[in-house]
Amino acid sequence: MSSAPHPSISVIIPHLNQADSLRRCLQSLADQANALKSVEIVVVDNGSRELPSWVSREFEGVTLEREKVAGPGPARNFGVAGSHGKVLAFIDADCIADPNWLPTIAKHFSGRGRSIVGGDVRIAVRKPGRPTMLEAYESIFAYRQEEYIRRHGFSGTGNLAVTRAVFEAIGPFAGLQYAEDRDWGRRAKRLGYQIDFVPDMIVYHPARESLTELYQKWDRHIDHDYLEWSKKRFGGPRWLLRSFLVAVSPAAEIVRIALSTRVSGFRSRLLAATGMSITRIYRARQMISRLLAGSEANEVTWNR
Repeated sequence: MSSAPHPSISVIIPHLNQADSLRRCLQSLADQANALKSVEIVVVDNGSRELPSWVSREFEGVTLEREKVAGPGPARNFGVAGSHGKVLAFIDADCIADPNWLPTIAKHFSGRGRSIVGGDVRIAVRKPGRPTMLEAYESIFAYRQEEYIRRHGFSGTGNLAVTRAVFEAIGPFAGLQYAEDRDWGRRAKRLGYQIDFVPDMIVYHPARESLTELYQKWDRHIDHDYLEWSKKRFGGPRWLLRSFLVAVSPAAEIVRIALSTRVSGFRSRLLAATGMSITRIYRARQMISRLLAGSEANEVTWNR
């Protein structure tokens, strides 16, 4: 018996001032996209200083669009609107797709039953076996896709695939005022859809270059989370308690670090523990500062 034909796939990539990273992303997709023959790639620029047209022209089957509304969510929505595939696959411009990323997506949507899948996100370590502190830390604590999907009901939008029909039923991604991956996943769950975790659907994401970049990421998350918690009953005291728990949490993470298969060796685990402790202390301090600032919300930005 012959296998089911592969569905047509539209790969949507939001982009902002990352031309070199975009090239690496498109290179990682080129061979597998050509092999499947039913893949289109849509890059949506979201206000770069210079449109990366010279990059998109290097690759067959790549369309470059522009979305003026700020945010990766609106950029993805614009890409969806201009694409044609029955399956929508989302990856970020600074990610590298595993050589089997698209074939894995095609396989999971060739049969029946699956309508939304999220895959694994791993850190692209520049010197394998010799990670930096941030690479070691993020290898364990960043992009925990299986936990996000199985426990919290959402997938990061840097490695997500969904049928077009289901995407249209759930609706578009939100703008910068929301954490669009969590918001979209929660709407999907309320409508009765389940996101399946597919461990062999892998993309690689670089670690942050500096603690400043990592802090900026957490500033955005803290703003998003505070807006939700401030609407809850006793939101302020509960937020303060949560800040305290974040501050003391490093002690509870030693077992996770020791047992993690995402790093190897004592040096890598020590670096991961150091990065985690520094980050948790920063988060706790910022959470308290955010509570004291009250309704004076910070402007939520992408990487502008």
